[in-house]
Amino acid sequence: MNIQRKPEWLKKKIDFNANCATSALLKSLDLNTVCHEAKCPNISECFKNRHATFLILGKTCTRHCAFCHVDKNKPAPVDENEPSRVAEAVKQMALHHAVITSVTRDDLRDGGAALFAEVVRAIKKIALKATIDLLFPDFQGDKNALKTVTDSKPDIIGHNMETIPRLYFLRPQADYQRSLDVLKNIKKSDKTIYTKSSLLLGLGEKENEVIETMEDLRTAGCDFLALGQYLRPSLKNTPVVEYVSPEKFEAYKRQAFSLGFCHVESAPYVRSSYRAASYLQRPSF
Repeated sequence: MNIQRKPEWLKKKIDFNANCATSALLKSLDLNTVCHEAKCPNISECFKNRHATFLILGKTCTRHCAFCHVDKNKPAPVDENEPSRVAEAVKQMALHHAVITSVTRDDLRDGGAALFAEVVRAIKKIALKATIDLLFPDFQGDKNALKTVTDSKPDIIGHNMETIPRLYFLRPQADYQRSLDVLKNIKKSDKTIYTKSSLLLGLGEKENEVIETMEDLRTAGCDFLALGQYLRPSLKNTPVVEYVSPEKFEAYKRQAFSLGFCHVESAPYVRSSYRAASYLQRPSF
């Protein structure tokens, strides 16, 4: 069922074309953000506060997830100078916590792992105090690609499950178990790196399915969890099935903490990179 009207708790004003210092800096350095390409509802707030989640490896994805607004087409060649420009942006924005994600690049032998590692090293050279938070795709389960990234020693590595197993037809090129294995193998490679994942709610999942997925994440050693409302970015994307109430998000948060997650963010506008620095602070509940 396609729900037409949003409830009162989803009335945030969003300006995807905000002209501000953050936008100007990103444009001057020729950098992309998932904030803009994925139509994140928090873009106005984050850009105003000089925060952004960098989108590397271009802005065209090789996968076709039904809920994602990022462009799907033939990707451009890898920009080898991108890591230094990301690092320069982190320095100029005086970021204490830098978040970097990417499109999925199944066309690349390593899925883009080497460039992720170069970004981490570039940031560490010129922004010594910044903690580094990566959100990457599954690299098609390639353990060597994964180790390339973990060897660069970021503080957090996130890989989003996005939804429950029954709804993985919305992610036709992804695999539920493979994604769990990515999180598990990060811990096997380096136990000092925190792991994070995220679920979008409102796609048609049942409560017991959400809890079972949270249990699977904990079994995989996942430390941090983000739960947020799916908001249809365009008519080309899959419809919203349910608007989950703030009270339900709080109930899921309590359940997640009872399962042993170290930090949980659970509210309608939460995304895996939203207020990401808080995950390295005290528990949020």
